[in-house]
Amino acid sequence: MFASAAQLLLTLAGVSLLFACLQANGAMEAAAQRALRLCRGRVALLPLVFFLVSALLAMVGPGAILSVALMAPLAMRTGVAAGIPAFLIALMIGNGANAGNLSPFSSIGVIVHGLLSRGGLGGQEFRVWFFHAAAHLAVAVAAYLLFGGLRLSWKAAAGETVETSPLTRAQAVSLAALLGWMSAVILFRWPLGWSALGTGTLLLLLGQASWRAAVRKMPWRVIALVVSISTAVGMLERAGGLNWFQVAVVRWATPETVHPLLAFLTGLISAYSSTSAVVLPAFLPMVPGLAARLPGTDPLALAISINIGSAMVDVSPLSTIGALCIAAAPEGVNKSQLFTRLTIWGFAMAVVAAAICYFGAPWFPA
Repeated sequence: MFASAAQLLLTLAGVSLLFACLQANGAMEAAAQRALRLCRGRVALLPLVFFLVSALLAMVGPGAILSVALMAPLAMRTGVAAGIPAFLIALMIGNGANAGNLSPFSSIGVIVHGLLSRGGLGGQEFRVWFFHAAAHLAVAVAAYLLFGGLRLSWKAAAGETVETSPLTRAQAVSLAALLGWMSAVILFRWPLGWSALGTGTLLLLLGQASWRAAVRKMPWRVIALVVSISTAVGMLERAGGLNWFQVAVVRWATPETVHPLLAFLTGLISAYSSTSAVVLPAFLPMVPGLAARLPGTDPLALAISINIGSAMVDVSPLSTIGALCIAAAPEGVNKSQLFTRLTIWGFAMAVVAAAICYFGAPWFPA
C-alpha cells in the first residue's frame, strides 16, 4: 500500500515539475496564443478553437484546472470582444479542458490510470481517455448549437486579436523537450514519472526555467491531498470499510442501472468538491468490488462512468473550473447572470452524464 503511494507521489511530482517548468518560462501560454491565431479572426471558429486549445493544453499539461487558468483570461478577453457570449466561452473552455484531462500525459490522467492499474484495470489508458473525451465533445457541440454558435459570423472579425511575440530560446527548448518526452513514453515505453522528473530536472539544470518559479507553480496541495486520500482509501479497504458502500449501491442498482447511478452520485458530490483529489481517489478503488457484487458488470465500464459523471459537472461555479471562468470575465459581462447560468448547467450535467453512461455503457468495455 505504501509502496504504491510512493510510486504515485513520484509520478505526480515528476509530471508536475515538467509542466511547471513550461509554465514558469511561458511556453504553455505562448503555444496557446499561437493556436488561437489559427482561426484568423473568424468569430464562429473561435469557440471551437477555445475547446481544442483547452483540450490540448490539458492533454499535455498539468490537467484541466491549470489549463483553464491559462486559457480563461485569453479566451474571455478575445471572445467577448468578438461578440461571443461569455456563457458559451466558459462551456467550451471547461469541456475542452476536461476532454483532454485523462490523457496518459496529464497529471490528472496519471492519477486516474494509476488508480485503475491498482484495481487490475491497467493498459486501458487510451480507451478510458477516448470515451471521456467523446462525452465532453458531445456536450460541447450541443452547447455550441444551443447557445449562439451558429449565429456567429464566419467572416473575419474586426475585434481584438491575440498578439504573439517570438518564442524565446527557453520556450522553444522546453516545447521540444515536451515533444521528445511524449515520444519516448509512447514509442519506447519510458516510465512516466521518472522520465518526466528527469526531463524537468534537465530543463532546470540547463537554465531554461527558474527553479524558484517552477517549484512555486507545482500543485503541492493537490499532490499531498491525492496521495493522502489514496493511502487512506487503501487503509479503509483493508479494514473492510468499502464494503458498506458497495452493498448500498448493489441494493439499489442492477447491472443496467449501476452506470447512470454512479455517474449521477459522483456528479453531485463533485459539483462541490475536488474531482481529481477527492472523488476519483475515493470511488475508483471501489470498482472491482462493485463489479464482483453485480455479476455481468464490466469493471472498466464502471470506472469510465465514474470518470464521466464526476467531471461533467465541473463547469459549475462551485467548482474551480467554473470559478476561474467567472473570475476571468472582462468588464461588461454580467457575472451574476453568468454565475447563475453556470450553476444551473453544472447540476444539470449530473443528469446528462447519467444519461450518457446509461446509453454508452455497452460500448465502454474493452
